[in-house]
Amino acid sequence: MSSTGTTDHEATGPRGARHERDAADRLLRAATRSGAHLIAEAASLVQGWAVLADPIAGAVYSTPAAAAADGVHAAAAPREHPHCTQRPAAGAVLVLAAAPTVPPGHACHVATTTAALLEVRGQRAAELRGEQMRLHTTLIRLLLSGHTAAVTETLGGNRLTHVTVYRLSGVDLPTAHEVLWRAVRPSLAPYADAVTLMGRRDGELVVAELHHGGDDGRIPRLVSRLSERHHLLAGMAGPLPLAEMPTAHSDAAAARHSATPDRRVVPADAVGASRLTPLLPTAPYTRWAESVLRPLSPAHQHLLLVWLRTGSKPRAAAALGLSAGTVRTRIRDLTRLLGADLEDATVRAHLLLALRAPAPAPAPDDADSDSDSDSSNTRSRSGSSPPDPPDPARLESLPDGLLDTEAARTWAVGLVGGLEPHLRIALACWLRHHARTAPAAAELHVHRTTLAGWLTQCAEHLVRNLADATVRAEIHLALKATRTGPDDPAALPRRGGRTYRRL
Repeated sequence: MSSTGTTDHEATGPRGARHERDAADRLLRAATRSGAHLIAEAASLVQGWAVLADPIAGAVYSTPAAAAADGVHAAAAPREHPHCTQRPAAGAVLVLAAAPTVPPGHACHVATTTAALLEVRGQRAAELRGEQMRLHTTLIRLLLSGHTAAVTETLGGNRLTHVTVYRLSGVDLPTAHEVLWRAVRPSLAPYADAVTLMGRRDGELVVAELHHGGDDGRIPRLVSRLSERHHLLAGMAGPLPLAEMPTAHSDAAAARHSATPDRRVVPADAVGASRLTPLLPTAPYTRWAESVLRPLSPAHQHLLLVWLRTGSKPRAAAALGLSAGTVRTRIRDLTRLLGADLEDATVRAHLLLALRAPAPAPAPDDADSDSDSDSSNTRSRSGSSPPDPPDPARLESLPDGLLDTEAARTWAVGLVGGLEPHLRIALACWLRHHARTAPAAAELHVHRTTLAGWLTQCAEHLVRNLADATVRAEIHLALKATRTGPDDPAALPRRGGRTYRRL
């Protein structure tokens, strides 16, 4: 990077040489303390301001703090700031703005010396980076294994109670890891308000920010910039209590599967965020969901939710840190437990609807329970047996009054209304085959390329991301709610020719 401003040096002489040696000594002493002290000393020597600007992190160090924005802007557009002296330094840009009374040669000498010292500090940090990265990866593995107390004791932060997890994937991951490391400058200093851990595991970058309930937004901004610059896809989950680190880890992976080049960082709470569920009547919806999910433990529900959000067992296995065979076995067990065919697209859509239901209403007061107890005792004394518990709800169908309301029909028509008949039939068939193009094309008796083109038209008409499994589930429900006849491949309009073969 070229330096702007005058490069003429003062006339050499004993006084000028001694002055430059004194400046170099001051900068060297500051560099032994920290990068911030080095930048502060450089600003003092030029009687102006100094900023170390990183393309991802923005202003890494700034003296004074108010000059950070000017330094970042000058680094991004050097031609607009000809009065500033700039030098590349340790992957960033050093920007100095000297006072008018400071000779240009002195400013150039300070900038060159400061940049050289920053390079030395960067090389030293790079030598230690490998060991530090391995330590970070080990601490992340300990958190995922449930050794929360050991990690917090290592970090010395009793106030570190929550965690926010990011999982990033992409081709340029090693470079992105180094860039994010340099931008975050992670520290394991005890008693810090927040500690950021990052490490590469199984071909992805995992970033875990430990804090005391809320972050300051710095890490999300850095992850967003990094994802845009290096073309990564990221999922974010949290903040959650530290003990729920495995849950946050798997939720972040499920969210990442919904990321697209147009939306590279997806929060987990946005995955499966339904426009339908707020329209459903709360009381019957909650009762039905509670009845459906009664046989399941929280662990079962989380596994099913990750599976339904990612859209496939291998992806769910990667998100949960399990083998694909283990996930298949557990889903087979849950199929028997629920008494439903979880390979059916309608059952999956209904199950996802149940898992997204609001929490049930709180239990009645003690007085109410006492009165219920008294009435039950009275019934037992009178010889009448208590009523049998209601049969558990089924996943194959929804109760009356849930999806057949006016609000739900309006939502469904707004989502899939206006689809041409051949697009509607093709989309319904593709959804029944769990977004697999080859078997759907075979049932429709069209070429796979033809079906892919139709699906592209459907996505454009619906303005939805059909790669998102939760979006597909809602579209399936909307097609069922607006169906006036069977969306049967046999009813697909045929025009003859090679592409549309007659049955």
